[in-house]
Amino acid sequence: MLKFLAHRLIHALISLLVITVIVFSLSHLSGNPIDAMLPDDATPQQIEDLTRHLGLDRPILVQYLTFLQNAAVGDFGDSLKWKGQTAAQVVLERMPATLQLGGLALLISVVVAIPLGVLAAVYKNTIFDATATVIALLGQSLPAFWLGIVLMWIFAVTLGWLPTSGHGGLSHMILPAISMAWFQISALTRLTRSAMLEVLDAEYIKLARVKGVREQQVIWKHAFRNAAIVPITYFGVLAGSLLTGSVVIETVFNWPGTGWLAITAIQGRDFPVVQTVVLFFAVLFLLANFVVDVLYALIDPRIRNA
Repeated sequence: MLKFLAHRLIHALISLLVITVIVFSLSHLSGNPIDAMLPDDATPQQIEDLTRHLGLDRPILVQYLTFLQNAAVGDFGDSLKWKGQTAAQVVLERMPATLQLGGLALLISVVVAIPLGVLAAVYKNTIFDATATVIALLGQSLPAFWLGIVLMWIFAVTLGWLPTSGHGGLSHMILPAISMAWFQISALTRLTRSAMLEVLDAEYIKLARVKGVREQQVIWKHAFRNAAIVPITYFGVLAGSLLTGSVVIETVFNWPGTGWLAITAIQGRDFPVVQTVVLFFAVLFLLANFVVDVLYALIDPRIRNA
């Protein structure tokens, strides 16, 4: 078990190291940050002094190692747009809003998709199966931002049941959370349905029914437990994408999370904040996949003993 988790942790750290190289490279390819920090009428001496102060006159390898060393202790530099704050402070202030919205979207996805996928498999070619098929089709066809605008128009503008945008309580979270979760519901429903159909045809399921085991116990204890490995495979992608893929939805609903922050920082050419957001998203995504690896080992002993 410990050997398996150690291997997964090493893979995650290597992936994070590769991501730091990509982020550092893109920040240099996107333009000179000096142009965004100094006015257009800056003198050559001012440009030279700031370049030396930021260490941009050093070799690229030295700059990357310095960036890596600072990132390891959470120092990503000062924000260029939010004066007086570090990039890490700006991101951490808005991270709870993203986790709050992403957590609700994740909860909606799991609560809706798992039972729907199981029912679609158990009652194949019935109304449950048809409903799951329609939801899967619409979920993978409708763009999240378009769905968000339509939901806003129906439930906020026309009916007046919910607020159109902004940060607040549960009422402010419902529309953006549903917009984020819709695509994931369709994908998770299809995976659960296909996994359950395969398991329900297994011999041990037929044997359990012959022995007179209650149907509910056959479905949830015997069938779903063995089929759960497939949805869990997608759970890491699901959690990571809901927490890190909130850029568009947060912008549409003016939700002050890290997704909205990333767009604002890009528009303001705030490179330290953009780097910090990307690295925070990468850590969340890798952490979600590591949790999935732990769940693998707990559910299937063959994996942790491999």
